[in-house]
Amino acid sequence: MIHIDKISNRDREILSGRRGFLKGMLGAGAFVLSVRLMPEQMFASANAGPSDAMTKAPLRPNVYLAIDADGTTYLIAHRSEMGSGSRTALPRIVADELDADWSRVKLVQATGDEKYGDQDTDGSHSVRSFFDVLRESGATARLMLIRAAAAQWGVPATECSTNLHTVVHKASGKKLGYGELAAAAAKLDVPKKEDVKLKPRSEWRYIGKGTASYDLKDMCTGKAAYGQDTHMEGMLYASVAHPPVFGSSVKSVDDKAALSVVGVKQTETIDAFKPPIGFQALGGVAVLADNTWAAMQGRKKLKIEWEKSPHSAWNSDAYKKELQETARKPGKVVRENGNVDEAFAKGGKIVEAEYYAPLLAHASMEPPAALAVYRDGKAEVWAPTQGPQGARDAIAQALGLKKEDVTVHVTLLGGGFGRKSFPDFAVEAAVLSKKSGEPVKVVWSREDDIKFDVYHSVAAMYMKAALGADGTPTAWLQRTVFPPIGSTFNASENYSDPGELGLGFTDVPSAVANLRAENGPATTHTRIGWFRSVANIYHAFGIHSFADELAHAAGRDPLEYLLQLLGPDRVVPRTELPKDFPNYGAEYEQYPIDTSRFRRVLTLAAEKAGWGKQKPGNGSGIGVAMHRSFLTYVATVVQVQVDDAGQAHVKRVDTALDAGTVVNPEMVKQQFEGAAVMGTSLSFYGEITATNGVIDQSNFDTFQMARMNNAPKETNVYLVPSDAPPAGIGEPGLPPFAPALCNAIFAATGKRIRELPLTKAGLA
Repeated sequence: MIHIDKISNRDREILSGRRGFLKGMLGAGAFVLSVRLMPEQMFASANAGPSDAMTKAPLRPNVYLAIDADGTTYLIAHRSEMGSGSRTALPRIVADELDADWSRVKLVQATGDEKYGDQDTDGSHSVRSFFDVLRESGATARLMLIRAAAAQWGVPATECSTNLHTVVHKASGKKLGYGELAAAAAKLDVPKKEDVKLKPRSEWRYIGKGTASYDLKDMCTGKAAYGQDTHMEGMLYASVAHPPVFGSSVKSVDDKAALSVVGVKQTETIDAFKPPIGFQALGGVAVLADNTWAAMQGRKKLKIEWEKSPHSAWNSDAYKKELQETARKPGKVVRENGNVDEAFAKGGKIVEAEYYAPLLAHASMEPPAALAVYRDGKAEVWAPTQGPQGARDAIAQALGLKKEDVTVHVTLLGGGFGRKSFPDFAVEAAVLSKKSGEPVKVVWSREDDIKFDVYHSVAAMYMKAALGADGTPTAWLQRTVFPPIGSTFNASENYSDPGELGLGFTDVPSAVANLRAENGPATTHTRIGWFRSVANIYHAFGIHSFADELAHAAGRDPLEYLLQLLGPDRVVPRTELPKDFPNYGAEYEQYPIDTSRFRRVLTLAAEKAGWGKQKPGNGSGIGVAMHRSFLTYVATVVQVQVDDAGQAHVKRVDTALDAGTVVNPEMVKQQFEGAAVMGTSLSFYGEITATNGVIDQSNFDTFQMARMNNAPKETNVYLVPSDAPPAGIGEPGLPPFAPALCNAIFAATGKRIRELPLTKAGLA
């Protein structure tokens, strides 16, 4: 019998998300609602089984809702849970409109399949993209239950209402539970969309109310199943020796010593990827054993000769100079308002600055791990993946299978930050299972995780401004140069696409009449991938540090200066932005850049931090930065203390945000508190470098994290109440932290930080 450690057979049926779930979990007469996310044809037949109903909607988003005869409500979680709370927030939207008793809800984790819609848990858009559809799915089910009860009582449906898993007829005092009505409701036609009435905001039970994670108890008691927890009877453990230089491959291998290690069963070579790498595995040599220790010890004894890679000439210092030289030259214009050249020609005080941010590793708490079994031309994989559909497709390609013959189960993720959107480790497990004929669990060590990551890009930026008589800019020029994520999917791509440039660079909200943004080319020497907040990190660092520099050059208070840069409250006209401005995939009419929302978070964060009340001197300083990312407005104020040894310490962080309608404020605060700690780690220590193509860092001794003694001593998060549509939560807290911190250090020391990490300046 196959089993998964910490997952019972019954729960495994739930995890499958297919017919087994319905047959095993739902009794006769259960009410199953399939929701088709198509405006013109919102709902499929309620009489069909969910799998059948979804087959009729090829490649279209779908959400399932099932109510059993005993009243148990099953909601499918189609996104991955990595600490951001999506697995709790999304089902609670459905539960709210359904008027379901949350204590009677059970979540079902979806497998990778287009029928569930977009399953990529990245880009901070899980709630935004599904908020309306999930509400409609719950409200439709509620209406069907009401109609079933009304028919049984012989009363108009308009006289009935719901109250926590119960339909009520107030006039007669009659009540029926959802379970009692499930069979009858399943026989009704699905209501037309125009008949479905959503709850007014005032009646929301769960949306906007804080709650703990659905999985919190299991997480705290060790029952929660992460990728590293998966286990299957008879499986082998694999440790893979990857090419030390990106793009290299195995020339020869001597595995005699490795095979002599007790527990080692065999070795297998994984073919090198065919450029561009995309979601493919890196290649290398795997040692398979009956335990992880033996596999890792055997790997140490491999004698591998590697083919030479063109990236062997990559050295970080030389590459840094290359990027900086490019940033000093005119680049491709990606946004232009007014005439910058004429404005500069008119004179004024000229301020120039260059900024640099290094490569970063994700280093999530759980290193990559995946379990796969290949049998009879089909593959089944368990992995902590942010993108189960992409993982399924990559595995199918590597094994030469149809994607329909690959099933990807999503475990909980011990952190992701974008790294686990890349399924290379799951591909390795599937390839090795096919080669060995046994179930295989691939386990990456921390060293593997850091040395062979899909890194956050390095960036060089150049800034220039001319200040008028009042100290505000009459001209603003900014350039950014970084190897784009697109290079991982198209090796010849060296200019950034509009999507990355729209992450904090082409969307500057300042009321500057003459503004130009330029982008220069950058050659890539390693995998570049998504990272928490992506290009917003270095763009916010450069642009908001420069704004602080301008404030001091003008002799102005930085907060007052930022507010003046915003100009009068306005919605930035779409015509001021590039024609191809992506706006995080959202309609600009619904999610415009609104400077009044910037002003609101700035003033709130400053007020809470006591801006202007601090006594200068004694090595203390305060700094502020604002940023809009993933459609959320954030302002962060950081207070630092620089001790006698010149070491900087974060004493307090105050962050205000406007994320529109918030589903779970408790989780929002946790995300922003976590962003302050992560921002501290990256700002003080984060740096990945290479020597002759080999990554220098390998573990937390060389890629440090903030510890309790140097993490922020106090962190406060303030949510601006808003009726605006939902925006991002998981990523927006990170971008303004570094510039606010560096601006505070300048206020404390007079030393301007233009390069990260702070170890470069001796402050960490």
